[in-house]
Parts: sequence; C-alpha cells; structure tokens
Amino acid sequence: MFDKKIYQERRSSLKKKLKSGLVVFPGNNDIPFNSTGNTYPFRQDSSFLYFCGLDFPGLWLFLDIDENAEFITGKTKTLEDIIWSGGCNSLQETANLSGINRIIPPNKMHEIISSAVKNGREVHFLPQYRDDVRIQLSGMLDIPERKLDTRVSIDLIRAVSNLRSIKNREEILEIESAIDISREMYLEAMRLSVAGVSESDISGRISGIAYAKGRGLAFQMTCSIRGEILHNCRYRNTLKKGDLLLIDSGVESSLHYASDITRTLPVGGNFSLRQREIYSIVLSALNRVVEMLKPGEKYISCHLEAAKIIANGLKNLEIMRGNMDEAVAAGAHALFFPHGIGHLIGLDVHDMESLGEEHTGYNSRIKRSDQFGLSSLRFAKELKKNYTLTVEPGIYFIPELIRKWKAEKHLSEFINYNNAMEYIKFGGIRIEDDVLITDTGCRVLSRDIPKSIADLESQAG
Repeated sequence: MFDKKIYQERRSSLKKKLKSGLVVFPGNNDIPFNSTGNTYPFRQDSSFLYFCGLDFPGLWLFLDIDENAEFITGKTKTLEDIIWSGGCNSLQETANLSGINRIIPPNKMHEIISSAVKNGREVHFLPQYRDDVRIQLSGMLDIPERKLDTRVSIDLIRAVSNLRSIKNREEILEIESAIDISREMYLEAMRLSVAGVSESDISGRISGIAYAKGRGLAFQMTCSIRGEILHNCRYRNTLKKGDLLLIDSGVESSLHYASDITRTLPVGGNFSLRQREIYSIVLSALNRVVEMLKPGEKYISCHLEAAKIIANGLKNLEIMRGNMDEAVAAGAHALFFPHGIGHLIGLDVHDMESLGEEHTGYNSRIKRSDQFGLSSLRFAKELKKNYTLTVEPGIYFIPELIRKWKAEKHLSEFINYNNAMEYIKFGGIRIEDDVLITDTGCRVLSRDIPKSIADLESQAG
C-alpha cells in the first residue's frame, strides 16, 4: 500500500467534488474457478484500491459525505479461515492501514443504504462488472439487477475519472516498476525467437518472469506469428525463420499498476525487405505521435496523424492510392489499421474501462465516431499533465477483411486490392510504448525496451 495519507487525500478530494450523498464502493470477492474451494486468483476492484488500497476480498467502502464519515465493512476471519489461508490483522487494524477508523458489520450495510434512500439522499455507486457484486448491490438498493446500470452515479463516474486520470509520483513509479519487468520479458523473448521454438514456450517463459517479479500479467498476453489477429492468445504455432512474432503483454506491479508493451520481432534475427518497409512505417507513426504529445493536444488528432502516416507509407508501397487525406477521412486506412492509437493506463490496463469510455475517453465536445477503425479509439479527448497512456500504431493484413472489402469494391479508389493481396500472408506489426504527459511534452516510460530495426536484429537469439 501507499502511505495512508495518500488514500485520505483521495477520499477528501472525492467528497469535495461530490458535495453530498452516500458513496458506496463494493470491493471484489473470491470467485470459484470450478468449485467453491478452488478460486481464481483474487483481484481487487481498481477504484476500491484507489481510494483505500486494501487488497483483500469481501470488503466494502462507504463515504458519508454529509456526516463526513468513512467506514469499511467486511467479514471477520474465523479460526477455520485462518487454518486454511493464514492469520491476518483484525478488520479494525486492516481499516487503519487506509486511515479509516470505523468499521461496521456486514449485516448493517442494507440498513445504512436504505436509510439514505428513505431520507432522499443520493447513493452514489459506479457501474459494476461482476455479477456477484451486481446481485449484492441490487439487493442493498432494492433495485432489480437488470435496472442497476440506469441508476449509476454519473457525478461519481466523472469525479473518479478526473482523479484517477492524473497520476502522482508514487503511481508513476509503480508503472515504471511494471515496465522494468516488461523489459526483462522482452529481452528474453528476443533471445528465444528462433526457428523451432513454440509460441507457448515463449509465452510461458516470459510469463514466468512476470509472476516471479510482480503480481503477474495485467492481461492475457498475445504471443503469435499470426499478428494480424489483434488479440491472439492461443499459442499454437511453432516459429519458422522469416516469421514475425508479435508479443503484446503487460505486467501488474505489486500495487496492481499496469504496463502494456508490444514488440514485433524477426524470427531468426533479420527482417526481410518487405518486413522492414512495413515496420518502418509503423515506427514512423509511433515516433510522430510521441512528438505531438503534450498537454492540450487532442488524442484523436494524434490518432488521425498516425493514420495519415500509415496511409502515405502504404501508398509509397502502392498498396493504397489517391489522396491520402481523403482516404483517411473516408476510413480506407482502417483496412490495415483497424484500432485506436492508444488508451489510458494505470490501475487497469485500459484504465477505468469499466466506468465507460464515453466518460473517461470522450466528453461533451468530442464524441465517439461510428466509422470502422476510428470507433475503436478508446481515448480521444485533450491530454493533461501526468496522464499515462499507450501509443500503439500497427499495420495488419487480415485475409478475411481484405477479401471482404475487395469483393465489395469498398473504397477501391483508395486501395489497390491486387497489391494488397500480395501481402495476404504477411501477418501484422504493432509497436507499443507507455508514455507520461509532462509540462511541455511527454516522456516515453518504456524507451529502454528495444524497438529500432537495428536494435531488434542485434538482440535476436
């Protein structure tokens, strides 16, 4: 945990933003894997962690703004619990770690919430993503579970988003500690990327580094020579000389802050000419976006700039044609770049995704597009100092998508389908770094993980 003063300051800031009402933060529970005694690894809710840092199942946090009261509820461990999972602090001692002096028994939660509702007070809660917590909360609020999402507090979502988006020094250090582990993983992956090695061997070995040094993986890793499949987590192939191995992975730090890095590696040590050409376009897009990043810059502008660089690069290879500004406006580039340029990162690898990207990534001035490709941009609004986010351009040749668009002659004025078909077995290239927005620009936090063509070829096994 951080020092308890950090959590106290966060709760104080939240209460000032909301001004009144009762705020309820349900913590997560242990979830059965295939029987009640065999559970998935526990992961605490990120907003609960942000405001009190307590990384144990079965806890709820309450902030009574009108009474200026803070309390935690949870089950006290029985002797049987201690026998099976070990001793721990009392619930009061646990709450004290977060600077909270009051605890209440779980059977009083419904009474406290019901009293607030009866007295016409606002009960603030966030969107819930776990069914067990949704059922608990709907029972506490006497709201049918199917209607729970209609009653979430927009004011709380906005307040939490504003607070969590700005990272303090301690949080940045946590993200950097996760990136340090990612660097070890990628250096090992570069050594292992030789013909005859399986995807499962590489993914397993570098996952082991994450589990040995941190909390493990922040999300299910992509590790595949089929890089055109954006989230390819199957690890079924064996590497051959001349393949491209795309690895997209992230680590959780000891306090659950995430890294999220992608590198595309040449199997056997050298990129082919065609691979170099595509890789250079993607790297140019990443470097240009990094140059643009600064407070006040709209991230959607960075996305569109990357799209234009990718489109012009593909035009130079005669895969695209025509006016590339018009091509990007029409969405033709999305045949090869169908996702967003990046997203916020923090306690969640897609930070605060459960709160809704319409609140965390967009606002009243910048609305989400429904255009293919651009609609997948998770974060579009203005950047602020101490935002942490990813930059991850890519070029992919997705056979099914190319064939579909070709058959429909979709945007054929901008796409040379005959030449695109020559790349049908190419795969995909993505390069992803984690960055911190500074006073006047940005700092690439993952700069020490090799990504130039020369560095990748020199690191190859």
